[in-house]
Amino acid sequence: MKESWRWYGPFDNIALWEVAQTGASGIVTALHEVPYGEVWTREAIAARKAEIAAAGLDWVMVESLPVHERIKRGDGDLSGLFANYRQSMANLAAEGVTGICYNFMPLIDWTRTDLKAPAKSGGTCLRFDAARMAAFELHMLGRAEAEADYPAEVVVRAGQWHAASTEADRAALLSAIMSGLPGAFERYDIEGLREALTLYHGVGAEELRGNYKRFLEEVVPAAEDLGVRLCVHPDDPPRDILGLPRVVSDAEDIAWVLGVVESPANGLTLCSGSLGANPANDLPAIARRFADRIHFAHLRNVAKEPDGSFEEAPHLDGDTDMVDLVRALVEEEARRRSAGRADAEIVMRPDHGHELLADSERNNPPGYPLIGRLRGLAELRGVARALSAPYAMAV
Repeated sequence: MKESWRWYGPFDNIALWEVAQTGASGIVTALHEVPYGEVWTREAIAARKAEIAAAGLDWVMVESLPVHERIKRGDGDLSGLFANYRQSMANLAAEGVTGICYNFMPLIDWTRTDLKAPAKSGGTCLRFDAARMAAFELHMLGRAEAEADYPAEVVVRAGQWHAASTEADRAALLSAIMSGLPGAFERYDIEGLREALTLYHGVGAEELRGNYKRFLEEVVPAAEDLGVRLCVHPDDPPRDILGLPRVVSDAEDIAWVLGVVESPANGLTLCSGSLGANPANDLPAIARRFADRIHFAHLRNVAKEPDGSFEEAPHLDGDTDMVDLVRALVEEEARRRSAGRADAEIVMRPDHGHELLADSERNNPPGYPLIGRLRGLAELRGVARALSAPYAMAV
């Protein structure tokens, strides 16, 4: 697999020379400074690519080229936004960057309630606590209908947490939830979030799928012509949040996405942590089912709890059989090489790591520490190398 590293460009305090020392050869990044919906100019892309190349690294995947919220809502005349998206793809392709990860999650990207939950072996990790999320929805946001979205005992604990919480506790919870938008320009306070949610009134799962289908129909043919591979990132967590529908949460959702516009350019980012938070998802089985359309892999693990809570686990621990998942990807790479495919190598990056050792002294984006991800990359590299050995492939 092509080992890569997510880097936030001018917003990242991890330097490219440090990334080079991890052993990763590829960079996954975006022009986070460009507002959503605007064109990424060829000049800006070339400058970022040159900066990466100067460190001896390659820009191997865009993460992400954001889909504007108006497209997700199907709001008004979208021709200009679709044209801008296609132009950004064309400019990326002209500079040799042909892999584009994106998501179709309404309003909020990945959602966590704790950014520094204590990990069992020391350090800290990201956590989604069902009771605190319910407290946020019910008691801070005032979304009474959210009571139906949580088990009764979670609703009780949510009320207890809120009653005992301080203003600082509630501010920290809001900040954690908003931190799922590391490259976004908008941050919401409670009133701002309520107002933003009203824009999605009337947009249920069926409507969102219709808007998603339109997006794919508008951009996938252009991607085909450009030699670009689009790959959707699954919902994180894979469940409805804040009353907003999510439509890339399980195997059947993925089958719909890949089938609604049938094309190699319409692919999947296999995020084992996002999909792994759904108890119904079998990650190795999903990888094998959609193997030929996987263009990018985010490898991380989660430990789930019966009430819907989960937290980031070490990469080789947690609930997903990471060895079998990597085996599925290695097998797919071997099949692609045998078929003579130019895209035989799957781009992989270690996803959310624990904050370990000196990571706590650096102001890293949540989930993206240096040492914690380095540990994950080293573990995943060892698994992949072992499974790629001639004797292993013959078994």
